[in-house]
Amino acid sequence: MTVNITLLAVMGVFVAVGVYLILERSLTRVMLGLMLLANGANILLLATGGAAGLAPLYRSGTPAEDYSDPLPQALILTSIVISFAVTAFLLGIIYRSWVLGRQDEVQDDIEDRRVANQSSFDAEDDTAIPVETTEFVTDDSDERPAGKKAKQRGTR
Repeated sequence: MTVNITLLAVMGVFVAVGVYLILERSLTRVMLGLMLLANGANILLLATGGAAGLAPLYRSGTPAEDYSDPLPQALILTSIVISFAVTAFLLGIIYRSWVLGRQDEVQDDIEDRRVANQSSFDAEDDTAIPVETTEFVTDDSDERPAGKKAKQRGTR
């Protein structure tokens, strides 16, 4: 089996650029990065499939090494369908984000930043974790009249 260095170089560039684009905050760049990653994975599957051979149909007298393996081809076809669905889904998200907010970038969530800035406790040292107590109040001081409370409880 011979390895095509050109396919591997193109695959490496696609994966590197795809990872770089996924780390951006723009949804359009994230979509392009996912498309490049999917194409890089397809090229990797193509390269691992080996050299081109005969169609995988049985002919008497032909050795098995002359046939091409149909599994990488099926995996590439499946990857194309999945990447098309993911691209369509991301296009829908990008369009909806543009219609609602006229922006393409993912905004920071204030709650995420608050949680990220909190100090965490070590799981090994349980004595340093403050104990939170929750009191359950079971009084009947709500807004309903007394007659409706009695009917709800089943007593008169």
